Amino acid sequence: MAIRLPPIKIDYLEALTDDTGVFQHAKYCIPKRSEGYTTDDNARALIVCTRYTKLKKEKRVERLAKIYLAFLNHMQKPEGSFHNYLAYERTFLDVDGSEDSMGRAMWSCGCTLNSTLPVYMKRAAKEMFDKALPWVFKSTSLRFYSFTILGLAQYNRAYPDNDIRVSIGKLADSLVQRYLDTAKDDWRWFETYLTYDNARLPQALFEAYDVVGKPNYLMVAEETMDFLLQTQMLEGVFLPIGNDGWYKRGENRAFYDQQPLEAAAMTDAAVDAFYATKNEVYIKVAASGFEWFLGKNSNKVMVYDPQTGGCYDGLNVVNVNMNQGGESSISYLLARLKLEELKQMIQTKKEESILVESLVK
Repeated sequence: MAIRLPPIKIDYLEALTDDTGVFQHAKYCIPKRSEGYTTDDNARALIVCTRYTKLKKEKRVERLAKIYLAFLNHMQKPEGSFHNYLAYERTFLDVDGSEDSMGRAMWSCGCTLNSTLPVYMKRAAKEMFDKALPWVFKSTSLRFYSFTILGLAQYNRAYPDNDIRVSIGKLADSLVQRYLDTAKDDWRWFETYLTYDNARLPQALFEAYDVVGKPNYLMVAEETMDFLLQTQMLEGVFLPIGNDGWYKRGENRAFYDQQPLEAAAMTDAAVDAFYATKNEVYIKVAASGFEWFLGKNSNKVMVYDPQTGGCYDGLNVVNVNMNQGGESSISYLLARLKLEELKQMIQTKKEESILVESLVK
């Protein structure tokens, strides 16, 4: 069944952004200034800009990218780590940011390096990335590893370098080892629980395989991706793990609250899986992940708001959260732009693909 992809609208992201950065939360579609900004959301927003500018040149998007990059530069501490929370008054709300936020910042800097943004922005991104990189090797966080691999892969595409590939290999080896230590016949995963941004872990290994080429990266990426799909697909409908309890091995999984973050991660990961394997099954997976935004979900309601261009904050048992916060709206844009990138790549190469049937009308 074909998907009618909505037009790409950047207006809501622009409305959610001031001279400091993108706001973390909104009341309906009105920014909540009192709750400030995060490195997490500004990093995601910068990735949106890098994807958008590869498809279309617009000065307003370049201006937004400059704001987000400046935000990250402000949030980076002298020793290379990042704060995560900033108040509307521009005061830091934490001493040390999360490892997730640092990983997302590095991913966004890597995307900036492999973008059409101006050279001076790339230089700033490279300095931030290089200063932050040593921190990931002091960590045991799998998501920190995964976001950093995604950034390193983009870095390497812009500036091919053996040291970058070695870093990718070290982090990917750690992911594989964690999988081997944890996985069982009925639980093919890196941890004893499924929580958030789950698909980013196999996505990182697909990217690591694409750059480094070690077969065990692909093997674990495919096995864990298959496990996610078996767990989160029901009769062709994507049902992400809910954050109201998550899913611990041996226990019942949570179905709510479902977050846009998960649909975006699945869409992204499936496209990168297709790039790495050329297996067109992953295009169907990407389509299913994205359809969650458009109403093909457990509640059969639109999560994307075509009027504003924003995205609602998730699904609970009986309805949709009507607020359109930064994470949710940016997650939608990440997924939409990833599909547009895939569509244009296949059309340019004139390859025979199921995408013609499933994504293009």
